Amino acid sequence: MANPNKARGTAWESSVRDFLNRFLGLVDEHGSFWDPYDGLNVRRAAQEGARDVGDIHAAPFILECKDIKNPAVPTWLRQATVEAGHAGFPYGVVVHKTRRAPVSSGRVHFSVATWTRVRLALGHTSRTMAELYGCTATVRGLDTGRWYVSMSLLDFAALLGDYRTRHAGVPRAVR
Repeated sequence: MANPNKARGTAWESSVRDFLNRFLGLVDEHGSFWDPYDGLNVRRAAQEGARDVGDIHAAPFILECKDIKNPAVPTWLRQATVEAGHAGFPYGVVVHKTRRAPVSSGRVHFSVATWTRVRLALGHTSRTMAELYGCTATVRGLDTGRWYVSMSLLDFAALLGDYRTRHAGVPRAVR
């Protein structure tokens, strides 16, 4: 790959995908899918240009992965929301790499609207979500479009597993 930034981003996406598949028990000890045709497998999506569908599909979430030193989380969240719509998934989130830390320490960011929809789908209060998944809020100014909620990738993996357990008919992308 000629572009080192692209190579770094691809490596981060692959690391996130592999971590989630292992955490959710979807792969064996060699990293091979137990059922390659299972729609719940976490997969890297093919890039589709103007109608991009996100970096990783982890039904019901689209993950937009970022390995960038200077975060622009509100902008990334808008991008993730649009891409989730393109892919036919209900939720779009951002996974930002934490420098010099294991994959599980990456930060997953939700818009307040997405976090609220997920929280209500799980039937949790705000306090319970914070206690179960280590959620922290970032509030910047009066513009709520710049507010977001974050957790570690490890906590997100637990949330994803809980969501899938609670909603056995997890919405899948419309093809």
